[in-house]
Formats: sequence, structure tokens, C-alpha cells
Amino acid sequence: MKSPPLVAPKGIIFDWDNTLVDSWACIQAAMNRTLRAMGQAEWEMAEVKSRVALSLRDSFPSLFAERWKEARDVFYAAFEAIHLDYLKPLPGAAEMLESLIERGVRLGVVSNKNGRFLRQEAAHLGWERMFDRLVGATDAPRDKPAAAPVLLALAGMDCVAGETVWFVGDAAVDMECAGNAGCVAILLRPEGPRPGEFDGSPFHRHLKNCAALSGLVSEL
Repeated sequence: MKSPPLVAPKGIIFDWDNTLVDSWACIQAAMNRTLRAMGQAEWEMAEVKSRVALSLRDSFPSLFAERWKEARDVFYAAFEAIHLDYLKPLPGAAEMLESLIERGVRLGVVSNKNGRFLRQEAAHLGWERMFDRLVGATDAPRDKPAAAPVLLALAGMDCVAGETVWFVGDAAVDMECAGNAGCVAILLRPEGPRPGEFDGSPFHRHLKNCAALSGLVSEL
């Protein structure tokens, strides 16, 4: 995939789970408790990673049909009980955020994690001060990949979508959201794209880790 030219960002919106913090084990634990309660088979980690991307309000109705609200309550109870114990920043994430702030880049988060849990986790890490706005699922009229949560974040960042605003995430839903909102899509994760993974949701650049993102911004 050929990368178009980039300009230095004035604002960067990050996905949260598995972009800034390691969340897979926690998501799997809460999801499997929910599946057991609903009488369904548990998911191995590979299935969790392949199936978890949309917000709960967008994904649970198809998973649990008319019982989706019951499943939602089970999931939220399970998640709330453990998520702060599991919470772990990805390597170099804190240093990257600090370096971006030092360069005057405005920062925000748009996540498909429930907004209350998102802000609890940011506070637990002491990261609230780094972000102008933390937008989670149900905070906006629609969740990722819709543009609505990005526009809500930008309203608190003194930025306008365009070539000077990057959306950084680890999944196709993030790249699709970036495109829908008119932002520059940056894929941030160690592994490269799988065949067909980003068909219909292209990205501008793939970076393997937080240090690479910091380095790219400093070069621009």
C-alpha cells in the first residue's frame, strides 16, 4: 500500500484498547463470563481478537438477539469487577503521549469501550490530563465507525478534521472511522495487515509501535 505524503499533525485522536493499553485478556474474561451466562460456548483468544471491534450496543443484538440487554448487564458487571486490575499501558505509550504534548499536539481518544469505563481507566493511569476529550461508546449518537464520536472529540480539541488530524488505531474499524470523519488514518500495531483485512478501510501509514509514531511526528 503506497503511503501518501503526511503533514505534521495538530491533533491526534487515539483508539484506546490495544492501541494505548493492553486489553485483550480483560475483554476475553468478561466476554466468556457473558457467553457462559447466556448458554453459549466460550471464545478462544483468536476469536476474541477477530470478533471484538464494534461497540456493545452495535454488536450484542446480533450475538444475543432478544436477550442482548441481559447479556449487556452481565458483561458490564464482569468487566467493572476486573478491568482496573488488568489495565496495563502498552510499551512506550506514556512516553509517546508526553512527547506529543511537548510538541503542542492536541490529543483525544475515541473508543468503542463504554465511556464511563474509558474515563475510569484514564484516571487510574493518571492520563486524564493528557487528553482534551475522552469519548467512549454511547457518548455520541453513534459509535465507531461512524464519524459522530470523532466530531465530538474534535469539538473539545480545537481542531478540524483534515490532513492535520490523525486517527490512530489498531483495527479496521478505526481506519474506517478515520475515513468517515475525514482524518488521516494511522495503523499502530506490531503486526502488518492481513490479506483483505483493510479492504474498504484504507490507511495512510502503518507504524509498529509507539516509539515509531513519536519519531514520525518529530520528523515532520
